[in-house]
Order: sequence, then structure tokens, then C-alpha cells
Amino acid sequence: MSLALVLIVLAAGWRIATVHLPDLANFAPLMALTFCGAVYFRDRRMWLVPFIALMLSDLYLDYHYAIVYHEGWTWPSVAIRAVCFALALPLGLMVMRNKSWLNLLSGALTGAVFFYLATNTDAWMRDPAYLKTAAGWWQAMTIGRPEFPPTLFFFRNTLASDLLFTGIFALTMEYAAQKRGEASLLAKRAIA
Repeated sequence: MSLALVLIVLAAGWRIATVHLPDLANFAPLMALTFCGAVYFRDRRMWLVPFIALMLSDLYLDYHYAIVYHEGWTWPSVAIRAVCFALALPLGLMVMRNKSWLNLLSGALTGAVFFYLATNTDAWMRDPAYLKTAAGWWQAMTIGRPEFPPTLFFFRNTLASDLLFTGIFALTMEYAAQKRGEASLLAKRAIA
């Protein structure tokens, strides 16, 4: 349980810190932690760790955006993010059943793309700044609102962080297995 607490604090802290480092916006370990948790952790209670970190950091981020931009997040949008994280769990379970490095990479990519499409479509639907047309949706997917960096910038950071943190997590788990004298956790299907 101490590992879970450390992961919650680090993941939430990282996400909060990136608000004050604009170049790292959306560069966070939470989606990778969710996805890899389903791949590697048999104790399903550990799957709650990213959700707790998400909710704790959302509380601060909502306050921050309300102060800085005079607009808070709407709870339906918070729910959309939570659903995106929840869908990373069955994706991780599919990779766990068919372990390979290619499946791990594919799962991380799928999670990042789904998060990008779902959250930006939600922004397009809820934000009055976007026209409710195909052109408005395309704006939400590419350049976003003029007072913020382009949404493709956020997607780039999401994709890079999901791949990086998934790789770090998987390599750490593989190294731990090797130190215990066990076979590669991702190559078990190929060996069997």
C-alpha cells in the first residue's frame, strides 16, 4: 500500500507541477500508470491509484483554471476524462493476456489517441467558443482556442508522455522480474 501512496503523490504532484511549466502541459504519467497497472498488477486495488491521483490533481487544476482563466471545469468533462482512464484498464487487460512489446506499444498509442479524441470532442461540444459544425470540431482537434496553445501541442505531449512512462514502467517491471530470476513478463506468451 505504501507503493500506491507514493505513486498517488508523485503522479498528482507531477500533473500539478506541469500547470506551472506550460511546455509540459498534458505531459503526465497518469494514463500510462492506469494502462500498465492493468498489464502488471494482479491486485486490482492498485488500479484505483491513478484515479485517486486524477481526482486529487483535478481539484487543484479546477481551482487554478478558475483563478487564472476565470472558468472552471465542468463535471461532465471531468467524467469524460475518468471514462478515458477507465477504458485504459480493459486495454491493459487485453495486453496482459497477449503480452508482447508490440501490444504494449499499441495499447499506449490507442489510449493516447482515444483520450485526445474524446476530450477534444467534449470540449467542442461544451465550449461555446467552438462552432457546432465540422469546422468547429476540426478547430477543437487542431488549433483549439486562440488564447491557448494549439490542441495538437497537448496531443503531442500526451502521446510522448504515455509512450515514455509506459516504457519506463514496463522496463522497471521487466528489470525487477529479471532480478528475481523470472522470464520476461512481456515474452511469456512467446515462450509458452
